Amino acid sequence: MPQPAIPEDNLQDPGLETAMAGLTAAMADPSRIRILCALMDGRAWTATELSVVAEVAASTASAHLAKLLSRGLIGCVTQGRHRYYRLAGAEVASLLESIMGVAARQAATPVSRTPGRLRQMRTCYDHLAGSVAVAMYQSMLDAGWLVADGSRLTDSGLRQFTALGIATDHQTRRKPCCACLDWSERRFHLGGAAGAALLCACEQKGWITRVAGYREVTITPAGRRGLQRAFAIQIAG
Repeated sequence: MPQPAIPEDNLQDPGLETAMAGLTAAMADPSRIRILCALMDGRAWTATELSVVAEVAASTASAHLAKLLSRGLIGCVTQGRHRYYRLAGAEVASLLESIMGVAARQAATPVSRTPGRLRQMRTCYDHLAGSVAVAMYQSMLDAGWLVADGSRLTDSGLRQFTALGIATDHQTRRKPCCACLDWSERRFHLGGAAGAALLCACEQKGWITRVAGYREVTITPAGRRGLQRAFAIQIAG
């Protein structure tokens, strides 16, 4: 009996499969994961700094960085005699955040192992994450600042962002907004260009300060008042 034809849409692309296998293999090492997680703060790091984070020798760190570079997970910028490494872009950061969420579900005690300050607020590449950022996102949805799927600001949201001094870039080629899954809260926070603009504005207003070399973000007293007033949320602590 002849076998039914396989629909063309179901044919697998060997090239894509190979690329996916290579990408996952590049991340399949605890030291390389430490490097990628460090770069989630959105800033550029030297190889020496990343070797300390990864707890490996400088030569070993160089080999790990070469592997990550070859798979397009990170980029390198040269300034004078120094080379700086950073994540290749927001898509890579979003991928890592999603992996963290899946991995956290497999941990024995995922919540208790997350430092309290890091869980409250941190950076996710170029936007804010953590319980406060999740509350801000939900507040924006409830107030009609965002469309239901979080893919863009509404007219009301644009007006509110302007009133808060949050400058949105209408010329950017990246997504204007996106709902980014928060790995510690298992709910969404604001990503995309609007999320990056929000982080920038919070820094400029002095509402938050970033801890050098870490993803942790500290909310200042002025920031606590400002965020609670602007987003109608309560911030513990």
